[in-house]
Amino acid sequence: MKLAYSPYDPAVNEDPYPVYARMRREAPLYHNPDLDFWALSRHADVAAALPDAALYSSDHGPMLDPGAWSPRARTYLSFVAMDPPDHTRMRAIISRGFTPRRVAALEPMIRRIAREHLTRAVEKGTFDFAREFSARLPLDVISELMGVPPSDRAEIRRRSDSVLSHDPSGRMTEDGLTNILSLGEYYASIVAERRRAPRDDLVSVLVADDGLSDEEIIPFLFLLIGAGAETTTHLLGAAWYWAWRNPDQRAAAFGGAILPWVEETLRYDTPAHGLARRLTSSVTLYGERVPAGAKMWLLIGSANRDAAVFDSPDTYDLSRDTSRTLSFGAGRHYCLGGPLARLEARIALEELTAMVDPDYTIDPSGIVRTAHGNVRGMLALPTTVSPALRFGHG
Repeated sequence: MKLAYSPYDPAVNEDPYPVYARMRREAPLYHNPDLDFWALSRHADVAAALPDAALYSSDHGPMLDPGAWSPRARTYLSFVAMDPPDHTRMRAIISRGFTPRRVAALEPMIRRIAREHLTRAVEKGTFDFAREFSARLPLDVISELMGVPPSDRAEIRRRSDSVLSHDPSGRMTEDGLTNILSLGEYYASIVAERRRAPRDDLVSVLVADDGLSDEEIIPFLFLLIGAGAETTTHLLGAAWYWAWRNPDQRAAAFGGAILPWVEETLRYDTPAHGLARRLTSSVTLYGERVPAGAKMWLLIGSANRDAAVFDSPDTYDLSRDTSRTLSFGAGRHYCLGGPLARLEARIALEELTAMVDPDYTIDPSGIVRTAHGNVRGMLALPTTVSPALRFGHG
């Protein structure tokens, strides 16, 4: 059978890893002329391309979707759609809100939110892990950081979800386009309010710096709610699902191997499967000339399963060395929110293992997956749990 790859193919989205393996073997440089992109799937190639901003430019944004790939991508994707020197300036300012001290100080707040959601879910016994826990926790954390009131969060999530919805050709839906405008107006109102009356939140930190305009802050808030909340949501869902599928690894996870559980999940089923880049000059790869301006698709999800780097890469193994995973990127675009995502995941999984018995079950027939080029995860994950003895007697 001829090798064919599209991230919008439902069969590929359901399980892309056999296709990735064929690409690494047969077509490490893969061209999809219909969607007009070239894909790199081997770890060595992806690891070399990610930090090379001179050849692999971010100026059209990281999104593969035709409707999002644009020289104006920075207007809604902030500094992830910039190259130096603009990227350097923006990242330096924004990173002040994500210092190690600031991130570490969030632990009590994250733990409180996780316990609130989990207590309700565990009392029900059967619940949707994605909709009722893994989607809510990151959004609530980001909302707390931004100062979004609880009464607005469900609607913000609904609008953000529609922005990330695409038709089979990879184009944003009409509902998504409408909600981009409404979200922009909402974020603008928050920024204006913080300029009038600063608080102890991230938006106030950003507006306090005279170097950032509203036109620069608002796209960052889009990015924070979209990418920041969504990827952590899918990391948690994948950790829960793959531990269930692998009882021996689940035993290790519930036995206290929380950090390895997070790291192996990031490798095995990373939420951010690919990043787009624009080729700044023509280059020959694997004997084929790729023209300047080409849309390059860097397949992180494939690189993290490359047998040249990871022994038995298709085995979910919490004891392995995950130090060479590329889940949060590399170079100057290494994910600024990576430490926060790891902190949220660690706390969430610590609370889960304390509250529920390890013999939980998942209904595979009820799983609903994303249909989105860059990010892969579960939108519905029906779960049945029993309270852990120590929790039930607490």
